[in-house]
Amino acid sequence: MTSFRFIHAADLHLGSPFQGLALKDADLADLFIEAGRKAFSALVDEAVERKVDFFIVAGDVYDGDWKDNKIGLFFNREVARLERAGIPVFLLKGNHDAESVITRTITLPKNVSEFPTAKPGSFRLEHLKVALHGQGFAERSASENLALAYPKPDPGWFNIGVLHTSLTGREPHAPYAPCSVEDLRSRGYDYWALGHVHDFEIVAKDPLVVFPGNLQGRSIRETGAKGAVLVTVEDGRIAYERLITDSARFAELNIAVEMEDTPAAVLRRVEDAIEPLVEAMEGRPLALRVRMTGKSRVRNQLLSKAEDFRDEVQAACHRGHADIWLEKLDLRIDPDTGTAERGTATLGLDGLLAMDGFPPELLEEAAARVAEIAARLPGGSGAGDLPLGDDLDVLLTEARDLLVSRAAEAN
Repeated sequence: MTSFRFIHAADLHLGSPFQGLALKDADLADLFIEAGRKAFSALVDEAVERKVDFFIVAGDVYDGDWKDNKIGLFFNREVARLERAGIPVFLLKGNHDAESVITRTITLPKNVSEFPTAKPGSFRLEHLKVALHGQGFAERSASENLALAYPKPDPGWFNIGVLHTSLTGREPHAPYAPCSVEDLRSRGYDYWALGHVHDFEIVAKDPLVVFPGNLQGRSIRETGAKGAVLVTVEDGRIAYERLITDSARFAELNIAVEMEDTPAAVLRRVEDAIEPLVEAMEGRPLALRVRMTGKSRVRNQLLSKAEDFRDEVQAACHRGHADIWLEKLDLRIDPDTGTAERGTATLGLDGLLAMDGFPPELLEEAAARVAEIAARLPGGSGAGDLPLGDDLDVLLTEARDLLVSRAAEAN
């Protein structure tokens, strides 16, 4: 068997609007939009420099339908670099760039081959004795087990299965093209190049089944280093290594406050907690969510002046490092019970303070209000599952806490 190397990537999500960030900080959103493109360019650099034999993208090249041709032109430019280097590219459509989703097209270079969507198809690299088998998504939702229809392996060749799937379930990812590792194993392939799940994961080793994760984090749910996988095959032995491509990162920081902390003391806790994060940034800008928990006498003061306090926390982040940007300040501080009761009882708001969860009718009303707001946001920034950047429970909790804190301050 010949020796060769290839790159396995997935979930580029080119054109992602980063709508949650855009609502909070447009400049920060622009930074991450550019980071997504830089990540793919960096991966192409790696492919050319390492002289890989071929390049796989296992779904979701694009985040959705294009508003214009800019993102298609960018992708064309990058894969044309691979063509000039003599590197074939094999693409598979996922749920975000399914055949029914993408309406615009740009003619891609001749080195790009795309798996069919109506049924599984195969591509072969004769000089390497490598066969690649895959089927893309015709529609955004693929509920059937696609893997079971994949063809038998080519005898004596290195067989690769390419599939966009959630396997048996990977929260919070939608359950698309569901299948089991045993289903994959039944095809007799040597390597499974998966996509859809945004975390790096070695699912199985016999055969090697890999989620490379996405190239660039897209929200606070996607923290840590991101990239693709370089696979080396020598005399039938398979080795892999991660190629880290992201140029900006998300992280979360939990701060435990104490009852007697002053606002200044809380800010010092932020600065102390930021120090260990600087090394983990590895020279990249960081979008940081700071979550504060515990019980504090100054809770109402912080909540009633939340915007000013957020700016103070941002300043504390910048004192730690110039490229740490506050993605969100999440105040989950419990009140000094005695103070809260005195401040809210007169207005009858103590029930709000004690409320655990929200009734269905309130959630329904809130959803309708959010939809109205999202429809008025410019440039489609309200599109997506979380048009205001957080789910309804989080938004209602923040609104309730602000109301209660201001009532307490007024009394």
